[in-house]
Amino acid sequence: MRALFGSLDRAGVVVRFVGGCVRNAVLDRAIDDIDLAVDKPPETIMRALTASHLKSVPTGLKHGTVTALVEGCRFELTTLRRDVETDGRRAVVAFTDDWLEDASRRDFTFNALYADRDGTLYDPFDGQSDLAAGRVRFIGDADTRIAEDRLRVLRFFRFHAWYGRPPLNGPGFDACRRNAGTLGSLSGERIAKELLRLLQAPAPADALQAMACSGALDHWLPEYAGVARLEALIAREDAPDPLRRLAAILPASADATAIGKRLKLSTQQALRLEVMLAAAPAVDVAGGAKAWRAGIYHLGGGLYADRLLLAVDAAGDWRAALALARSWTPSELPVSGGDALKLGLKPGPRVGALIEAVERWWIDGDFSADRDACLAELERLARQT
Repeated sequence: MRALFGSLDRAGVVVRFVGGCVRNAVLDRAIDDIDLAVDKPPETIMRALTASHLKSVPTGLKHGTVTALVEGCRFELTTLRRDVETDGRRAVVAFTDDWLEDASRRDFTFNALYADRDGTLYDPFDGQSDLAAGRVRFIGDADTRIAEDRLRVLRFFRFHAWYGRPPLNGPGFDACRRNAGTLGSLSGERIAKELLRLLQAPAPADALQAMACSGALDHWLPEYAGVARLEALIAREDAPDPLRRLAAILPASADATAIGKRLKLSTQQALRLEVMLAAAPAVDVAGGAKAWRAGIYHLGGGLYADRLLLAVDAAGDWRAALALARSWTPSELPVSGGDALKLGLKPGPRVGALIEAVERWWIDGDFSADRDACLAELERLARQT
């Protein structure tokens, strides 16, 4: 950071920390990434970095963003901007050197915090007071801010989940309710990203309920089934998982494929959601370690843990079952179709049926049979049939 600030200082560029890194520093929370605001155009920034032998990447020149690479670290530097034109999704911007003008186009008061490297804080909209009160407040007129970017309806609830305390800011909530119907024009990817980030918050239930009450889920997640199962899941999960939490707010009858397509989830995410919502196989917690190992073998440790944590009414020692799912990796069945062919059987359905029968026998024996025992069982079954 010192090298980066030094290179810009020498070029007469004013640079300040901005947004989330300042907000989290004020709260003494972990900082995920560092964003910087500068008062000169991106071309000037790139020349200044080059003059100091620092590498820069023009990641978004149209929007004023340059990425600086300093000793393996990436820092986004964005020129102060004002909106020239907005359509609710994208903005046409012009560069400015007016810090208040840049702050005025941001969404919430505590996201318009700037700081010099010596810690001097610039807070044009009293965001510190809102942070202290757990209040998510739009800058200026809430409807105007939402009209600039309709995704701010979801961001209002997401930031409340992470930084807010009840009750929600009334004018902000009312504006979100008035504008909830406009969310249908956004992309599934943007909606899913905001929803999953909200669900990852330590205690997202209140914000999620408020979002549902506003109508913000009506188009994108009409299957929403409330937060009772989510709250039970949070009470027992060993680590927050937003996709698992998404499954917890859906009914068991929900069409995971349709939801995956609507939210543009990855193939892996959609398949995982389908397994979590499926009626079978049931998780037999009361059956003890033998039943747990069988379940882990069929589903894999990760999916077994998903279904176990979602089965909030399961009787038995679910903590021990979860620990086993996290630590035990089942071995592969010691025999295959090739072993059946060596016995003289012809390729076909009978070979597959025999291997499945041996597998069931192997699982029933709690995976204790070795290859020789499995071969003997395969031969016995082949003679019988």
